[in-house]
Amino acid sequence: MNKLLILIIASFLIFSGCEKSTEPPSGQGELRLYLVDSPGDYEEVNIVVKSVAVHKSDTDTITGWTIINNTPATYDLLKLRNGASAILGTAKLTAGHYTQIRLLIDSGSTVVVNGISYPLEIPSGMESGLKLTHAFWIESDKLYELTLDFDANKSIVKQGNNAYKLQPTIRVVANVISGTISGKVLPLDANALVQTLVGSDTVSTLPDTSGNFKLVALPEGTYSIKIIPGNSIYKDTTINNVSVVKQQDTNLGTITLQTN
Repeated sequence: MNKLLILIIASFLIFSGCEKSTEPPSGQGELRLYLVDSPGDYEEVNIVVKSVAVHKSDTDTITGWTIINNTPATYDLLKLRNGASAILGTAKLTAGHYTQIRLLIDSGSTVVVNGISYPLEIPSGMESGLKLTHAFWIESDKLYELTLDFDANKSIVKQGNNAYKLQPTIRVVANVISGTISGKVLPLDANALVQTLVGSDTVSTLPDTSGNFKLVALPEGTYSIKIIPGNSIYKDTTINNVSVVKQQDTNLGTITLQTN
């Protein structure tokens, strides 16, 4: 009888332990979303974001959304480069697993070409919002940061007769696993484009008026950096085997382009 009693108690403890381990996380953590840009051939790209929300994995598709920011704001994407960013939203969230981010992009978005502002057509299919698939965990009493890299060049499609359509191309990267690459490109009249590849995505930037650049939201790893001068008297330059360490900056120093 004693052996049977011990077995029952042991079984109960094992069962209780298993039950406890499958309970969902408790408490609240904080999510913060940043917006940055890869450049495009425009003077301004003004995107009106009406609201930002995230979806929890163990909820339904209708009620499972939590608003991160519902204050409409306009962002000129071309100002969000070389380390500059805008905060899309920050909010306390119930701890747990989240799988999607939804941006509601509103009318009033524009693109400026040769000093003239043109409206951006928002596809009807985006009326319910642009949904970005990115799984992440919110842990109790911890801050989780994500960067959304909006590729202006790929996201705007010219349709003729000065009509422009928005087809957003956005890369989502967790800040905790990513770093940056910075440097300076000279001479300034090279008008260089600096770029690299993250998987199949091109990440690029244009140096500022002093030649300084920063490529951001790069997952930890090894990269090849290509510098493409807009001025044809200078040669393309590639720097291979550039290491990126999470939450650190790799500075390449001054890169002086050679003439043809």
